[in-house]
Amino acid sequence: MSARVLVVDDIPANVKLLEARLSAEYFDVVTAVNGAQALAICERAECDVVLLDVMMPDMDGFEVCKRLKSNPATHHIPVVMVTALDQPSDRVRGLQAGADDFLTKPVSDVALIARVRSLARLKMVTDELRMRALTSRDIGIESPERDAVADTGLQGKILIVDDRPASAERIHGMLQGSHAVDVETDPNEALFRAAEGSYDLVIVSLGLENFDGLRLCSQVRSLERTRNTAILAVADADNNTRLVRGLEIGVNDYLTRPIDKNELLARVRTQIRKKRYTERLRDNVQMSIEMAITDALTGLFNRRYMETHVGTLVEQAASRGKPLTVLVIDIDYFKSVNDTWGHDTGDDVLREFAVRIKKSIRGIDLACRYGGEEFVVVMPETDMAVATMVAERLRRRIASEPFPIQQGARTIEVTISIGLAALERDEDAAQVFKRADQALYRAKRDGRNRVVPAAA
Repeated sequence: MSARVLVVDDIPANVKLLEARLSAEYFDVVTAVNGAQALAICERAECDVVLLDVMMPDMDGFEVCKRLKSNPATHHIPVVMVTALDQPSDRVRGLQAGADDFLTKPVSDVALIARVRSLARLKMVTDELRMRALTSRDIGIESPERDAVADTGLQGKILIVDDRPASAERIHGMLQGSHAVDVETDPNEALFRAAEGSYDLVIVSLGLENFDGLRLCSQVRSLERTRNTAILAVADADNNTRLVRGLEIGVNDYLTRPIDKNELLARVRTQIRKKRYTERLRDNVQMSIEMAITDALTGLFNRRYMETHVGTLVEQAASRGKPLTVLVIDIDYFKSVNDTWGHDTGDDVLREFAVRIKKSIRGIDLACRYGGEEFVVVMPETDMAVATMVAERLRRRIASEPFPIQQGARTIEVTISIGLAALERDEDAAQVFKRADQALYRAKRDGRNRVVPAAA
């Protein structure tokens, strides 16, 4: 996997050493000798991961990291602080500034490369979601960047998996008050509990007695319902090999025993913030997809979706020898509703009509707003006789129940006309639609408020 790594250090020898290590693993390397250069490179989106020295003149690494993480344009870039400082308070300060990890010199090549690979892999996923989210801004969906910067990472939902009750309770006590925390001491039950619990973070001990903690991490990462849950591994200090392996299989972060409470809290908050940000991006993308295929006023599918999807339904019906019927529906005298009561009332009528359509059809039926006051319902596996009954039931329901307008202050009478046609042999979507539309024309010509099937 190739990624671009920014090395920030004011000592040339340190830069050369890291550059050589990373280049040997086929990473692209860019360098900066001070914080200002680093910030400029990140602003231009010219790196995937930042390796940041702490002790620099003018602006130290803590300040650089804080600025990166407080900027909506750069907060998503992973930062690893690399320094000779080895006190827990130094690590906590770096993590509180927003760093994704804090590595103490001398850093082993294996740990360094594993960490960079892990963060670069996660950023690739985030970048794809961010690109789609930024595109969705063009259709009016707000980007989640500012919410992500403001997120405290508190009040997360956490599952601790540790079969040593004393150890599990100690971690629980450290997190209690800042988060909602559950403990699972049976590793065999942990995956089921994680899948059912909608957790933000799972903390897994790699020292489980009769169960491979790494296998559990792998299962959590591979299961669809927990695939996006953050994983924090806890291991003994001499267990670096397993920690590196954990990063390779998808563990997000790790801690070594003895656990420092402040470091635990800082790493947990970082992972919860990242998980929530990714969720916001996914929700943003889903919303943009829904907006692209649905009518904003009625919530029904729009004409674009219908025209691309109905062809498939027609082909499936023809290939399987199954019936399919199309209903084309028009609200009678809708122009007079707008002229008499105003367009806001017209919108109320359209929304209420869409609600009644949804209640009158099945889940497999395709209901669309075709344009203006015209709607289409495509009914797979439905012959003309059944479709006529459904259409008549819908017509009666509309005519017999006045429509509320002006926030329920008044009601008005509404009727509809429906033309329908059943798919015939060797007929395509355009042809069956044309026959249904011709039937609708006859319904309107003959006085409206009626259902007219197309001639066989």
